[in-house]
Amino acid sequence: MTPGVKPLIAGNWKMHGTLAEAAALAGAVRDGAGGLPADLLVCPTFLHVAQVAATLAGSAVAVGGQDCHPAAKGAHTGDVAAPMLKDAGAGFVILGHSERRTDHAETDAAVRAKAEAAAAAGLVPIVCVGETEAERLAGRAEAVVERQLAESLPDGFAGIIAYEPVWAIGTGRTPTEADIAAIHGTIRARLAARFGAAGQGMRILYGGSMKPGNAKAILALPNVDGGLVGGASLVAEDFLAIARAAA
Repeated sequence: MTPGVKPLIAGNWKMHGTLAEAAALAGAVRDGAGGLPADLLVCPTFLHVAQVAATLAGSAVAVGGQDCHPAAKGAHTGDVAAPMLKDAGAGFVILGHSERRTDHAETDAAVRAKAEAAAAAGLVPIVCVGETEAERLAGRAEAVVERQLAESLPDGFAGIIAYEPVWAIGTGRTPTEADIAAIHGTIRARLAARFGAAGQGMRILYGGSMKPGNAKAILALPNVDGGLVGGASLVAEDFLAIARAAA
């Protein structure tokens, strides 16, 4: 972890759950959130943001969205604008997740535009970066991440970075601790070089099959300031156990 930076454990619920299931999961997280060494954030589907925000109102658990459109409004069928997320009770938004970059062909430029829109709406952007397995095997992991940072982050960026090795998401596989530390060190160096003191204190989350069994070791690594958690965030006790591992 980075000295002086409180860890953040963020749950990406992806495309899971009914309205009732989302409210129940949010309630279970809320009820177990007291006295944790980390901040908590949950990111349900667009349909569930308002209900989850109502469930978590007055608690220590924040709410975020999983994407936003770069425009504040307009003729964009099926999309959701950052001001809409803010109005529904979100304070954060995940941008550039590998599943968006792959499934929807999102470019670094698109992610940058979304990050600008999120900040303008008062949301904290969580920008995801990370390499595919082919890129890692080719020795290009750090170069890919550096390019994504350079091209996905707008000037004056004041959000959060999530490093997610694409090949580790949902597979149960994780990089070695040395590999994670190396990439997080590279990210920190690039953030510090571009944003100065703000970059030195910017949270860098690790995402990629984080679970209760490996969370403590990963969260103890330098420049790992929390986690972007997928599958384990759908089980309240597992999610809370990861947060407790940040002590």
